[in-house]
Amino acid sequence: GKKTVADRLHKYGAGADGRWAPRFRAADIPYPPARITLLAIKDERILQVYAANRTSGWRHVATFPIRGLSGTLGPKLREGDNQVPEGIYQIESLNPNSLYHLSLRVNYPNASDRRHAASDGLTNLGGDIMIHGKTASIGCLAMGDEVAEDLFVLVARMGRAQATVLIAPT
Repeated sequence: GKKTVADRLHKYGAGADGRWAPRFRAADIPYPPARITLLAIKDERILQVYAANRTSGWRHVATFPIRGLSGTLGPKLREGDNQVPEGIYQIESLNPNSLYHLSLRVNYPNASDRRHAASDGLTNLGGDIMIHGKTASIGCLAMGDEVAEDLFVLVARMGRAQATVLIAPT
């Protein structure tokens, strides 16, 4: 049957919390934090997690390898180009029933993507861009299942409105 975010927190929460706790302690940020930024750097194939609480600045908490990343450096321009978008995104939703274990959906195309596309005469920008489990991906960031669990639980615990996703070429 269909699983809910609460079901997934029940199943994966304790494990993810146990992995996050020492990382946040080391960064001197309470867990769950007030805000996070997920910084994906395409050419290095890494996803860095930065967090801030209400009184501190941003601190690095963790770096994970991106296991699956398609396309080349440069932004996503159209559906089917296999590109991972580049820009600043929000997390639109958490998918507890993803085909790729668990996923976090980013709001591509955002207003900036649509503006650039319109000025370049581009249409059919694609979508369905996720940060997800497993190790293969087309246009998404595949992080492996355990990291997907960690990111899913982190965002669920703090609220997706407090998370920003920055995807950069280098």
